[in-house]
Amino acid sequence: MMVLDAQTVAARLPYDRLVPALRDFLARGTTVPQRLGFGLPKGANLLLMPAWTADYIGVKLVNVFPQNAAAGLPTIAGVYVLSDARTGEMLAVLDGDTLTARRTAAVAALAASFLAPTEADHLLLVGAGHIARELPRAYASVRPVRRVSVWARDPGRAEATAETLTAQGFDVSVARDLEQAVATAPMIACATFSTAPLVKGAWLSAGAHLALIGGFKPQMREADSEAIRLAHVVADTREGVLAEAGDLLTPIAEGLVTPGHVVADLFGLCRGEAPELTPGRATIFKSVGHATQDLAAAMLAVTS
Repeated sequence: MMVLDAQTVAARLPYDRLVPALRDFLARGTTVPQRLGFGLPKGANLLLMPAWTADYIGVKLVNVFPQNAAAGLPTIAGVYVLSDARTGEMLAVLDGDTLTARRTAAVAALAASFLAPTEADHLLLVGAGHIARELPRAYASVRPVRRVSVWARDPGRAEATAETLTAQGFDVSVARDLEQAVATAPMIACATFSTAPLVKGAWLSAGAHLALIGGFKPQMREADSEAIRLAHVVADTREGVLAEAGDLLTPIAEGLVTPGHVVADLFGLCRGEAPELTPGRATIFKSVGHATQDLAAAMLAVTS
C-alpha cells in the first residue's frame, strides 16, 4: 500500500492538472452517501466522507479543531484512504490536510473559471490560513492573477501569508480596510471559520465574483444576507449547501431568498448546463465540500 505524505500529495496535484481533472470528474459524478459529522467538545468536529465509482472507493477522515488557530496550530487534520472497488484492496493512504487544501482551492478556481470576469487579475483573500495560501496559485490556473490582497482579523497572520505569496511571485499587499478591499477586487475568496458575516453585499462591485469556501455548518457565515440576495448564487452541491451552509440558511430563514435562489451547482456547470446570468450582477460560489471532490483528487494523486 502506498503512503503519500504532504509533500508528495502537493507535488502530484499541480493546479493546472487538478482543476481540469475535477471538471471532467464532476461532469460524470459518483456515488456519495450523506457525509457523517459528529460534534466534539469545545466546538471541534469529526467528519467522515465516503465516495465510490466502479473502480475506486475513497473515504476521508477529518478532525476540525477551530480553537487550534489561537495556539498557532493547524485547525484541520485528516487522512484519505483509497481502495480498489473491484477487490477491496487498500491502495493508498494520503495526507488528508494537503488533499483537502488542494481540492478546496481547486474547486474554488473551477467555479471561478465559469463565473469570474475573464480578465480579472486581482484576488482578495479574506483569511490567512493554509487554504488561503493555496488559493492564488489555484486561481492563477484559470485567470491571469497578478495582484493579491490579504485581509485577516490578525494583521500578523496576514503579513505572514503575504510574505509566503510574495515568494511565489505574486504582487501582494495586506488590506487594512476590508470594505475598501472588497469594493476594488473583481475576485474575492473567503476561507475562514467565521460565525459572523465578514463581507457585505453593499461593498461588492458590479460583476464581482465572491467565493465562500470556509463555512460548513449552519452557524458559520462569511457574507451577509444582502450579499446573497443581490448575487447569483452557485453551490458546489445544492443538497449540501441547503442543508449546512449558514450563508444560505440564514437569509432563507429571514425570508429574503428561497432555496430556488441557488441558480446552479458545480456538477451542472461542469456538464455544460450554464445558468442565465444577468450581466454586471455579482456572483457567489458557496462550497461546503463534497466527497466527489476528494475522490477525484485522490485518484489523480495515486495514478500520477
